[in-house]
Amino acid sequence: MIARFYFSLRSPYSWLAYRDLLTHHPDVADILEWRPFWEPDDGFLEMLTEAGGRFPYVDMSRAKALYILQDVRRLANQRGLKVAWPVDRKPRWEVSHLAYLVAQRHGKGPEFIAGVYRARWEQARDISDPETIAAIGSELDLDPVELVTAEKHPEIRDAALRALQAVDADGVFGVPFFVVGREKFWGVDRLPDVVAAVRARQSAPEPVPESAVAEPVAAAGDLGHAGGCG
Repeated sequence: MIARFYFSLRSPYSWLAYRDLLTHHPDVADILEWRPFWEPDDGFLEMLTEAGGRFPYVDMSRAKALYILQDVRRLANQRGLKVAWPVDRKPRWEVSHLAYLVAQRHGKGPEFIAGVYRARWEQARDISDPETIAAIGSELDLDPVELVTAEKHPEIRDAALRALQAVDADGVFGVPFFVVGREKFWGVDRLPDVVAAVRARQSAPEPVPESAVAEPVAAAGDLGHAGGCG
């Protein structure tokens, strides 16, 4: 896979990056490996810690929260979008993100993401409410019971732990977050750079295996890197 996109169903900036990708760069969206990011509850945080991982989380200040309200509204207006800010009464992000893992297994990950983003950011619905997730699943011909009971299935819990371990391994500290080769990009404003990096890797020639490189006959001349620093 050329690049990874860490997205969160609860993040307005992830939603904006998602809209920009599908509207302006659908070819890149198809190439990306989509990986979920969410703030784990105590149970999953304990699982992650026991597995040797950690989760980079810092509580948001009131000032930052108020800024985000203004900033997201401004960015949405620039895109001709109308944001409906949801009220998270009892947020528990496992409800939506583990359901995504179920939808992904059934080959309907993109449709599920679209449905949840629409519910949260255009309809101000509570995606921590199992009824919301069940309704979205029914619209996609997915078993609503399987979605809302995802956490009870060992294979989904294992997949969720692996997803959190990937967040730790890639050093993801916020969303949207992109990894292209060894380069990392954070924020919706970095999307043009992500697109350029992905397309550059697409057009790059395949590396020549070492076994196919002929040994030099004699050590004559400069055998260093051509046009690069060693």
